Amino acid sequence: MQRHGTAIRTRRAIQFAALLLVIVGVFLLPGNPERWCPFGGLETVYAYFSEGNMPCSLGVSNLFIFAALLAMTLLLRRAFCSHLCPVGTISEWVHRLARKLGLRPRVVPRRLDRSLGVLKYILLAVILYFTYRTGELIFRGFDPFYALIGRHGEDITVWAYVVSGAILIGSVFVMIPFCRWLCPLAAILQPFSRIGLARIKRDARYCTDCGLCARVCPVGLAVDRARDVTAADCLACMECTAACPVKDEAAIGWGPPGAAGRRWSPALLAAGLVIVLGAGVVASSAFPSPSYLYERGVLPDESAAFECEVHDLTCRGRATLLTFFLDRDDLFAVPGPLRLEAWPAPGAGRVKISHDPQQTDRRAIEDAITEPYYDMATDRWHLSPFAMLAGNR
Repeated sequence: MQRHGTAIRTRRAIQFAALLLVIVGVFLLPGNPERWCPFGGLETVYAYFSEGNMPCSLGVSNLFIFAALLAMTLLLRRAFCSHLCPVGTISEWVHRLARKLGLRPRVVPRRLDRSLGVLKYILLAVILYFTYRTGELIFRGFDPFYALIGRHGEDITVWAYVVSGAILIGSVFVMIPFCRWLCPLAAILQPFSRIGLARIKRDARYCTDCGLCARVCPVGLAVDRARDVTAADCLACMECTAACPVKDEAAIGWGPPGAAGRRWSPALLAAGLVIVLGAGVVASSAFPSPSYLYERGVLPDESAAFECEVHDLTCRGRATLLTFFLDRDDLFAVPGPLRLEAWPAPGAGRVKISHDPQQTDRRAIEDAITEPYYDMATDRWHLSPFAMLAGNR
C-alpha cells in the first residue's frame, strides 16, 4: 500500500503549498490577486469578447487561468478542487479536525446529495445572468474566495464573511458542503470532468468487496460498484485508493481508460497540475492585453504613447470615468485622437495612452485626468478622483 499512501501525502503537500501560495500572494506580494481567480474568467468572457472590456478589476489573466482549469479538468477531472482550491482545502481540513476532536460527521443520503447538487447550477445561472446584464461582479459580495483574497478591501461585504462562516460551520458536520452543493465553478467543471481522461479504476479480480473505498469518498460515490469511476463529481482526491486494503494498487488505482492494470503514479498527477496551471500563468504574461480599451478617432502612423500608474483606477467603472475626463470640453480639453489601454487594480491601475504628438502631449493629458472639470451643460463641477503616482510624471 506504499503508493496508496504516497498519493495522499502528495495531495496534502500540494494542498499546503497551494494555500501557502495564496496567503503569500495576498498578504505579502503587491498586485491584484483577483486576476488569478479562474471563476473571474468565466464571469468576464462575455463582456471581453463582445465589448473588449472586462468587469471591475479582472484581467486577461483570468481568461488564461480559466482556460487552463478547463484543460486540467479534461485531463485530470476535478483534481483542481481536491488539490488546489483554497476554499476546498480549508473546508476539508476543518472537517478532518472536527473528526479528530471526536465530532461525528453527518452522512447525507445519496438522493438528497444529488438534489442539493442542483443548487450550484441554479446559482451559476443567476450569477452569470446578472453579471452579463449589469457588467458588475455581483457574486463578489457573497464569494468566500474573494473574502480570502480581497485583503479586507472596502468592496468586501459582510455577507462574504457570513457565507465563509457558514461554510466553516457546515464543514464541521459535512465534508466540503460548499464544493458539493453551491460552488458555481464546480457547476462549470462538472461537464468537462464527465469526459475527463484520467479516472479511478477498480479491478474486480482483486477487489475484496469491503466497501471502504465508497465509505471514504467525500462526495459519496459508489466506487465499490464501478469499474471506472467516470462520475462528473469525482474529485480525483485518491481517498478511495488510500483506503483500499489490497496491496500494490491491484484492486484500485488511478490512470487512463483501458486495461485495468494500467496505473499512473501520483507524481504524474502533481506534474500535470503544475504544468497546465503554469502554462496558463505563462500565457497571461506573454499576452498582457488590457482589460479596458477606449479609442477616439484614428491615430496617425507616427503617434506617441506613454505608460503610468493612476491612483483610484480600481475597476471598469473608474476606467469609464477616466474617459469622461479625457473627453472634457473645457480649458483642459485634449484635442485629437486618443487610445486608452487600462489595467484597473485595487489602489492604482496601469494605463497606456496613445495620442497625436502634433496636437497634444503627456502633460496636457495628465492635467485632463487630474484637474476639476466644469460641465457647462449641467452647471456642475466634477472633482477628479485620480492622481498620477509619484515617479510617473
